[in-house]
Amino acid sequence: MTSEIIAALIADLASLPAPIHTANMYAWETDDDEHQRGNAIRRANLALALQLAYERGPDLVLIGEAPGYNGARRTGVPFTSEQILLAGVDPPGQFGAARGFRLATNDGRISREQTATIVYRELAALNRFAVGWNAFPLHPHQPGQPQSNRTPRQSELALGLPLLARACVLFAGCPVVAMGRIASQALAQLGIAHHAVRHPAQGGARQFAEGLRSVLKR
Repeated sequence: MTSEIIAALIADLASLPAPIHTANMYAWETDDDEHQRGNAIRRANLALALQLAYERGPDLVLIGEAPGYNGARRTGVPFTSEQILLAGVDPPGQFGAARGFRLATNDGRISREQTATIVYRELAALNRFAVGWNAFPLHPHQPGQPQSNRTPRQSELALGLPLLARACVLFAGCPVVAMGRIASQALAQLGIAHHAVRHPAQGGARQFAEGLRSVLKR
């Protein structure tokens, strides 16, 4: 039953229309066969991440702002770079090629991302298992610059709210942590109780770590 709920969530995510200057990296239809193959792998990666998290029971649900171009834009899984997705995080025993996660890109590089590195460094130090989602689940970028990031617009955040609500329901009863102001505002709009911590980017790593430790000690 849970696998069907996850499949329906990802199917609706794949069907989400991409506003201008955004990319739906899960979309069913793409402009060429290679992109279609990559999108299918990203959908599979996300489904596997959610299923394994559900089976284990996560210690927290971590909600971010939007995917980054070196992170979920490439992997399909929030808060992962390709390096983290393939190597895994031990402890607590998460991700990794041995668990079935696959590379969805073919440009000859393995991405790393600062936010993903900080998030999983702190979670590994605490031996805590988090499942992630983003307030806006598609990748927002600067006009004409797909290899860039930008803050999602309010209309884009509104588009992501129904899927955010469903992701949180899937892990009902698990503490929800908003990473940054935008994620916190989206959760507040849905009436979802949560803790807010500093986003680790742009010099916020120490405050993020302190906030996460404070939340997990409660």
